[in-house]
Amino acid sequence: MSAKHPVIAITGSSGAGTTSVTRTFQHIFRREQLDAAIVEGDSFHRYDRTAMKAAMAEAAQSGNNHFSHFGADANLFDELEALFRSYGENGGGRSRKYLHNEAEAAPFGQEPGTFTPWEEIRQGTDLLFYEGLHGAVVTDKVNIARHADLLVGVVPTINLEWIQKLHRDKATRGYSTEAVVDTILRRMPDYVNYIVPQFAQTHINFQRVPTVDTSNPFIARDIPSADESFLVIRFANPKGIDLPYLLTMLHDSFMSRPNIIVAPGGKMELAMQLIFTPMILQLMDRKRRA
Repeated sequence: MSAKHPVIAITGSSGAGTTSVTRTFQHIFRREQLDAAIVEGDSFHRYDRTAMKAAMAEAAQSGNNHFSHFGADANLFDELEALFRSYGENGGGRSRKYLHNEAEAAPFGQEPGTFTPWEEIRQGTDLLFYEGLHGAVVTDKVNIARHADLLVGVVPTINLEWIQKLHRDKATRGYSTEAVVDTILRRMPDYVNYIVPQFAQTHINFQRVPTVDTSNPFIARDIPSADESFLVIRFANPKGIDLPYLLTMLHDSFMSRPNIIVAPGGKMELAMQLIFTPMILQLMDRKRRA
């Protein structure tokens, strides 16, 4: 953690909705005229697309059918922790980009599914913002979570997460239902061991809970809408959080526990604006005073 160079990390699994949360933070950064160094978690995968397929095949030949992007072997945890640590110390560090598609790859003259070269984070940014799978990972070798000043978990209920992943992968990647299910099953051990434990490290968790039947996510025709969901907001430490104000602003919300607010699903962006704007301004005030 750092007063001079704050680090904010959004963590959640594939299909959880971290990209939507990132957009909300970008609105806050733009409105408050903050220059954020934005880092995507995919940039710290160990293998590009072609090499990952080869690594998965090699793992399968050796009897490991659960090799995935969720686990330690397919990621550069040491490098990610080094970035968080370095940025907190001096506002610098190394990162790169993962080029997901043709549109992202074209400006770099590279193929989709490859990485750009490692580069130094540009100097003078106000904060580091990370969005990805592993912003709060703690293992016996690394402790990425300890370097973040604000950790946010995005955690839809598991069936909703699978529905979102199924619809996204089928629509944007052309996968079949069977292929997506295979991916979910292959990732499950790493999901349990590396993704889920992070949400005990986060400062705030946002969990969307659908109010429609999602008992069989693999045949769901539609993703439950925000208005068909509740939003469960859990504060690890509610001290300093103006809970009565939030309840007033988030109409039809209530508290289910002393540190948990339940709000209508359609209020998610408003809730994030109300919660994170003062937190970010406090980080910036601390930065100026430091």
